Amino acid sequence: MSLSPFRGGKPPPRTFNPEQDIPDLSGKVVLVTGGNAGIGAATVRALVPHNPTIYLCARNISSAEALVDEIKQKQPKANITILKLDLGSFDSIKACAHAFNTQADRLDILFLNAGISATAPTVTQEGYEQQFGVNHMGHALLTQLLLPKMLHTLRRQPDADLRIHVTASIGAHVFAPKEGLKLEDMHKPDALSHGMSRYGHSKLANILFARKLAQQYPHITSTSSHPGTVRSEIWARADGMKLMVLLLAPVVWWTGVTTDEGAKTQLWCATAPLSDGIDNGRYYEPIGIEATGKSENAMRQDLADALWQWTTEELGKHGAPGWPQA
Repeated sequence: MSLSPFRGGKPPPRTFNPEQDIPDLSGKVVLVTGGNAGIGAATVRALVPHNPTIYLCARNISSAEALVDEIKQKQPKANITILKLDLGSFDSIKACAHAFNTQADRLDILFLNAGISATAPTVTQEGYEQQFGVNHMGHALLTQLLLPKMLHTLRRQPDADLRIHVTASIGAHVFAPKEGLKLEDMHKPDALSHGMSRYGHSKLANILFARKLAQQYPHITSTSSHPGTVRSEIWARADGMKLMVLLLAPVVWWTGVTTDEGAKTQLWCATAPLSDGIDNGRYYEPIGIEATGKSENAMRQDLADALWQWTTEELGKHGAPGWPQA
């Protein structure tokens, strides 16, 4: 469960057992970014027994191959295709989307799961502050390129239950700037005061992006969530906050949850019946606790609108096709 200090007064977490509660996904296509490690790998492992076709997107192909080999030892019929994806490179994102769109005839569930945290100041290939560029801009471009496939799925099957889930974080409420988004600084490697501020800023963008996706595409259920305090590899790559990581590592190790536990909320968001309390555009904490109003900025429509417009314009500068008609 989340160790969030904001839980007071909230309803108790839902019980969700992926093995029992994920429905049969036969005939459905799922894409997971960062599916080779952490809660992404746990998500893939949890989905496999329910028979979807899975596209596992990863920057580290050898790690992805090792995971698939491990899964197939237990589930030899697992249908998993590995796609190369570096969210810090628009060229890589376009190539990944092209490969998927060429191979797959539908897309039912999109997990925008990959992410980085507290990295040293630098920029992506296209010149965006790295954490914002990877965690938000890269996923925004990928979503724009994959949405036509989801909309095609909906046209072909009007009752299709389509989901987009964005892995956010409580850092959006704790570390993001109090004034909200600082989009004007997102071409600077050292934007904001330190690595955790940049991380929180990117996670606020994740929550607002899911909110706006829900408004633009109401027939696709888009959600975001905080996985909890998870013992995962993301903090091992936090090279911009080495002292903080050194101090926090023992705390996370002793109090954090496993990646299997950390994956439960996003699995619930993406596979549970909508009648279970899943509302389009909302942000959730473990497990299935609606927490969109935790911070005022996460609820601000003006920020969601500004982020959408700015993102659309920036993607357009790099040859993106624009958002498809719903």
